[in-house]
Amino acid sequence: MLAITYQDSQNRIGTEELNRYLQANKNVLEQVKNSRQGYEEVLGWMDPEEWASEQQLARLEEKAGEIRKNADAFVLIGVGGSNNAARAVIKGLKKEGPRVYYAGNTISPYQVHELLKELEGKSVYINVIAKNFETLEPGIGFRVLRKWLADNYGDQAGSRIIATGTPGSHLEKISRENGYTFFTFPESIGGRYSAICDVGLFPMAVAGADIRKVVQGVKDMRKLLYKTEGAENPAYYYGAVRNLLNQKGMKAEMLSFFEPRYNYFAKWWIQLFAESEGKEGKGICPISAQYSEDLHSVGQFIQEGTPMIFETFLDIKNQDASYILEKDLADDRFDYLNGKDLWEINKKAFEATYKAHIQSLPCFHIQVDQIDEYSFGELFYFFEFACYVSGMLLGINPFDQPGVEAYKKYMFEALGKDKPQE
Repeated sequence: MLAITYQDSQNRIGTEELNRYLQANKNVLEQVKNSRQGYEEVLGWMDPEEWASEQQLARLEEKAGEIRKNADAFVLIGVGGSNNAARAVIKGLKKEGPRVYYAGNTISPYQVHELLKELEGKSVYINVIAKNFETLEPGIGFRVLRKWLADNYGDQAGSRIIATGTPGSHLEKISRENGYTFFTFPESIGGRYSAICDVGLFPMAVAGADIRKVVQGVKDMRKLLYKTEGAENPAYYYGAVRNLLNQKGMKAEMLSFFEPRYNYFAKWWIQLFAESEGKEGKGICPISAQYSEDLHSVGQFIQEGTPMIFETFLDIKNQDASYILEKDLADDRFDYLNGKDLWEINKKAFEATYKAHIQSLPCFHIQVDQIDEYSFGELFYFFEFACYVSGMLLGINPFDQPGVEAYKKYMFEALGKDKPQE
């Protein structure tokens, strides 16, 4: 089970101060648990039984099995919350199955041509994910790949398209008209909270992940968060400490890890907190670092730069890979590593970095047992719940994104979206 600790050699937050803050804001945790603060219409993610029931998991697994049997390539068309959670699991676990490609997250013509070249000669299925089907990037990606499928499969192209959207949307309409399989993007779940519903679970299943284990990790984390109070509740503790640090001038949080398999999880985490908290002139800026590589770039700033960052380390408890270093004929002066396992060396590098960094900045240490479907489920629910708590403590709506809508308005105006169509 996920465990969290916090250390800061400079003691920026004293025990008494933290306890007072937790006590003064305990109503926030209760409001979050009981959904009594006016956000009921966007809280479908909080109960996994609502959108990840036995019946729905079986339906997703059946369709995923069909694709796994027949496809060489599976293209996930989406941007932001429509693909980040699935991509985090797919890239993190690297299961056997059809190769997964990504579209609808860029409008670079170069990347479009590269993708189409990659798909040549392959048996291809696509999954377009769009809640309101108005976002430009997935709209373009879907148009390009629909044409490619039609050119290659003719009348059978529709059987290779899975659309995930809101019931009653235009995407559902064209899915019914053209024979696409249609899955639900729940109206009660925002994109960045959509890991545990058709949006995230179906692509995970196609890629070979055991989505039942993902959901079990969610359920167990939910059970823990609902039965604990105060500092014993890890999400409330995390949210409270990060808000106190924000009040003391720590304006950025860095998610750091020594395992590259978390690279795309970090992208999901950044979107979750940036889009949820960055509004009304408030919020903690989320950034990430993949060690040990980034120790040779941002490491200097962390230890001696402007004191504006606190760090959250993701760590793995149980070893799941091994490579023993052996001596060869070259006198490279690294013989002190002979016989050592890279797992051990990587772990020592983590421990040394953590020890060094807590001398300069506040650090959380979040540890999971291993990188697998279950721990991804734990992490998804932990951070979603914590983001909700943290947003409430910050005094903002953690579920809207008016800034994103502003850029879309200007972009659509520039492209002539609302002009009469020819």
